[in-house]
Amino acid sequence: MNARAYVRSDWLCACLRRASASAVKSAPMQNPIENPIAIIESLDQDGRGVAHVAGKTLFIEGALPGEKVTYQSTRRKPSYEFAHVVEILKPSNLRTEPKCPHYGMCGGCAMQHLELGAQVAAKQRMLENSLWHIGKVKPENMLPPIYGPTWGYRHKARLRVKFVPPKNRVLVGFNEKATRFVVDMNSCEVLPPHLSALLVPLQELIMQLSLRDRIPQIEVAVGENNVTVLVLRIMDPLQPADEPLLRDFADQYDVQIWTQSKGPDTIKPFHPLNGAGLRYSLPEFNLTYPFQPTEFTQVNPHINRVMVRRAMQLLNPQAGENIADFFCGLGNFTLPIARSGATVLGMEGAAALVSRAVESAALNGLAQQVQFREADLFKMTAENLVELGYFDKWLVDPPRDGAMTLIESLAEGGTEIAQKFNPQRIVYVSCNPATLARDAGLLVQKKGYRLAAAGIINMFPHTAHVESIALFEKI
Repeated sequence: MNARAYVRSDWLCACLRRASASAVKSAPMQNPIENPIAIIESLDQDGRGVAHVAGKTLFIEGALPGEKVTYQSTRRKPSYEFAHVVEILKPSNLRTEPKCPHYGMCGGCAMQHLELGAQVAAKQRMLENSLWHIGKVKPENMLPPIYGPTWGYRHKARLRVKFVPPKNRVLVGFNEKATRFVVDMNSCEVLPPHLSALLVPLQELIMQLSLRDRIPQIEVAVGENNVTVLVLRIMDPLQPADEPLLRDFADQYDVQIWTQSKGPDTIKPFHPLNGAGLRYSLPEFNLTYPFQPTEFTQVNPHINRVMVRRAMQLLNPQAGENIADFFCGLGNFTLPIARSGATVLGMEGAAALVSRAVESAALNGLAQQVQFREADLFKMTAENLVELGYFDKWLVDPPRDGAMTLIESLAEGGTEIAQKFNPQRIVYVSCNPATLARDAGLLVQKKGYRLAAAGIINMFPHTAHVESIALFEKI
């Protein structure tokens, strides 16, 4: 599927509303004690169906808006309960058959039972609800949601490994839902096919190793240059008999095997020692990024390209402007901004990512337009911000905790210092709608901005994870 494909969010949201309204009208409530029945009203931020029965809010795993289901409670509190579906009495017309045989057990996906377009619509509703209920703000415009490849998209993942003595076998995969157990799986539909096909061979390989019970995880990374790296977390040193097994595996399946014995500084290649490095690209901006297998990059390279394009459209960087990219990572947005001719300061808290960003700027011929600094942006102060000088525009791409400290450091809206130092435009890329909503409320209600636009980016199809982007303009 073309990564630029868009959906009409208003139409999809209407579908969900119609399905919900239809079920509410047609299904009378029965006694929840004798025969617990619920009519699902919406989805929560984790993809569970939300219903209300006898004054309690129910969060029901596996249920969809508009459905009438019976359920079994798994956790009870005075005002709410968690439950799972026992029987679907009236299915939603948006329900679909999950593609993965491990769906329902595996904790990696939460929404394969919902038609893809409806998944996107549900995520947009989550964003709109968060913005209003947490931040008390509404975007002036809702951007068309972005979505693309739905299977085989995940180019980075952390797989759990577990030796099970009673079964005398090793499991490699994701955790079961809400447990620390590893799913007994032999394939994964969201991993690239060649990685999915490695799950069983990896189980067989590790079973042969002397430290099969001392490998808790394998981190996998795939580059656009057909390079695949497997980083084995090893709790004990490899024994001489293990080494040829690992080399043979790497050669047979055309992968690189790295090891990690302790912290991030112990990550190193095992075989081959001089393999090609990982990289991804942004062809629209003529950019190539090298990266190490455990360094942060977006897991979905197809959607990353569209996300960067959208961010540049909203930011509209111009030659001669001075722009800041906060939480810049390895320069995913910094270098496209620089391609416009603007001067850019990228700030990031992880020293390794700053070094990689400097490398990428030089590789792409942008070292003169870009400066990178290591800084803990969660400790930003108003004084620190003034010392950085004036920026015409900001791009902000924080982790899940959001950018509250940075936003708080802006001057209060309407003041002289705000007119002098606050940027004219802020593009905020978020991986957590709750913290985006919190920060949006602060920007709109205290810092003198309007929320001009917002929309979702379906970076993680079939999960409840919501990526979003928002545009703020100074009033």
